Amino acid sequence: MEELRGLNPVIEKITELREEIGCDFVGLAIQNKVGPDIRWHFASGNLNDKYERITVRYGKGVAGKVVSTGSPILVENFPQNILGKATDYPIMLAEKLKSSYAVPLFFNGVPKGVLLAGNRSNLSFSVRWCSAVRETAAELEKILEGYHLL
Repeated sequence: MEELRGLNPVIEKITELREEIGCDFVGLAIQNKVGPDIRWHFASGNLNDKYERITVRYGKGVAGKVVSTGSPILVENFPQNILGKATDYPIMLAEKLKSSYAVPLFFNGVPKGVLLAGNRSNLSFSVRWCSAVRETAAELEKILEGYHLL
């Protein structure tokens, strides 16, 4: 997805969200054009570049579950409060996240992306934080729709 490189408005938006709600990490994953896999393309507050190499299957991990269900997912006290194994949540492991809130991004009415905000502590996400994540996701849908990613 080379056409994503240099998409500064996306980096600005996710950094703005991270600073606004005071979380440790914000990442954006998008389903590949071909096939069901989902990759993390943008991050703010990341510890390293591992997120760039993470690809999850449709229905697996936080991103895969959000895309497959089209619904937000709240993870708290990771890895204690999860279904399955911790290794099924590579973004949580790579960024040492203990809690996260992830919402879908819709393109042409179909969930194809994920915006995830996470904390490296067990801080829970308030209603205000969750609303800010959903609002940013809607803004990112508008920014990305013109880029023919999907």
